[in-house]
Amino acid sequence: MIAAVRVVQRNALVYQRVWRGSLFTSFLQPALFLTAMGVGLGSRIDGSGAVLPGGVPFLHFLAPGLLAAACMQTAMFESSFPVHNKLLWRRSYDALSATPLRVGDIVLGELVWVGLRLTMVAAAFMLVITGFGVVHSASAVFALPVAVLTGLAFSAPVMAYAATLKASGNFNVLFRFVITPLFLFSGVFFPISRLPDWLEPLPWLTPLFHGVALTRALTLDTIESPVWGVHLAYLLAMVAAGTFAAVRTFERKIRA
Repeated sequence: MIAAVRVVQRNALVYQRVWRGSLFTSFLQPALFLTAMGVGLGSRIDGSGAVLPGGVPFLHFLAPGLLAAACMQTAMFESSFPVHNKLLWRRSYDALSATPLRVGDIVLGELVWVGLRLTMVAAAFMLVITGFGVVHSASAVFALPVAVLTGLAFSAPVMAYAATLKASGNFNVLFRFVITPLFLFSGVFFPISRLPDWLEPLPWLTPLFHGVALTRALTLDTIESPVWGVHLAYLLAMVAAGTFAAVRTFERKIRA
């Protein structure tokens, strides 16, 4: 773990050059999205008499789901093109592996860095939704680490996948045919109970659905069912499996 900190330090030095722009975006994006979708579209949905779980306004239903989705999207970006670039083009990991750092240290350091980036994004998003009056109780503070865990559940497998590619074009397929459908159909914008019966079980197989369910329950203070343990266990299992796979694929790539 101590050795992995060196990778985090390296990424932090690079991030010093761009943090101002990313910080601005971290606040602007959720504010604009919640204003347009939550307040604008939400007023039409609430006015139509639609009843959402818990009887909350659409803005309150949407915001926690967007928090988890924002962490997913950030994790996907941080773990795809940048990792592939350091593996294939810049050969940064080859240089790191020539030091006392092991491959496991490199992977762990990258995941810790992604976790820090996700914490920044989630904290900014949480401040924005608090300003919109969405937070219902102090339990919402636990939605932040859950959102980060949701992002890491994507980050680790995508890092493993990045190490198997010879060209970066495959990421476009991943974003278009995996991430976009998950964003639309994992409970962010509407309850999965509104899906056709044959589709309703499918979101349970995806990390985003479990992250959305937990962040929403914590933000709105609606955790009552023990099913929250299933959501948490799934996310932890995805992180563990993805990390194991990333170490294996990195070892093959770096030693090739």
